[in-house]
Amino acid sequence: MNTNTLQNINVGVDTGKSQLDIYIHPLDIYFTVPNTEKGIIEAIKTIQKHRPQRVVIEATGRLEMPFILACDKANLPYVIANPLHVKRFAGAIGQRAKNDRLDAALIAHYAEAIQPKLTQLKSENIRLMSDLVTRRNQLLSMQTMEKNRIQVLPQSLASSIKPILTALKNQITKIEEKITKLIDTCPEYQTKNELLQSMPGVGKIVAASIISNVPELGYITNKQASSLIGVAPITRESGRLKGKRMIQGGRAQVRTVLYMAMMSAIQCNPIFKATYERLLAVGKPKKVAIVACMRKMVVILNSMLRDGVMWDKDSAKN
Repeated sequence: MNTNTLQNINVGVDTGKSQLDIYIHPLDIYFTVPNTEKGIIEAIKTIQKHRPQRVVIEATGRLEMPFILACDKANLPYVIANPLHVKRFAGAIGQRAKNDRLDAALIAHYAEAIQPKLTQLKSENIRLMSDLVTRRNQLLSMQTMEKNRIQVLPQSLASSIKPILTALKNQITKIEEKITKLIDTCPEYQTKNELLQSMPGVGKIVAASIISNVPELGYITNKQASSLIGVAPITRESGRLKGKRMIQGGRAQVRTVLYMAMMSAIQCNPIFKATYERLLAVGKPKKVAIVACMRKMVVILNSMLRDGVMWDKDSAKN
């Protein structure tokens, strides 16, 4: 009998730019491979021998994706873990020491103790759309920085900034065109896009961000939707201590896009404008009022997708 079937095998993978550090718990097997196609194939073959219940790797941005794609292809059960959750777990068990082996072992221990839900890989088009939205946000940040510089630097230096602004604008336009084409490739995306953009204040970028990064929207409760995106206030109370309720966690990229959308919506959408002005009138800070409007937007969009209905300002008042 294979003794591995009697054990709860969990694999922790610590990702680096040049290598992957891998720990198999509770077998106390540790090894490293280059973070290359050849190294990943070698790692997958070794991991498969032990039939793990989970292979857990932290989300680093992009460095983990080749390994994740290989796990998916090999039908290995994998989890892309939130680094903050792993860090909090380390604090909870009192682990402060750090090196590559310890980090990999910590992730494997986290996998065994917490048993995080397995990750399901998005389709290629969904991943590409998410990446395009991310890249557009990066370009917009660079564009804002250059616009700020042209205002404070001497006029003689404007000639070195204007070409960069033109190039950034062209790249942003090209990315937006690619996003539109991706949405047009799938009837499901088209339907969601049409429903989402029927709300005044929601444009194609917001719609693309929701389609690619929050596919659950329309299939979950309003409370779950708010929490998923990170616009639900978290209560901070203990005994006599009553701290301020603050938003925390969630999908930051979507939240950033929604924040920018709400800046537009409170100008062009009477429902959100009225909500925003009412909150300001009772003394709420502007940012708090905007987040409250974002939460209202998420709830309405979730209901619209769930029921398959277009924007209706009368229904939104309720």
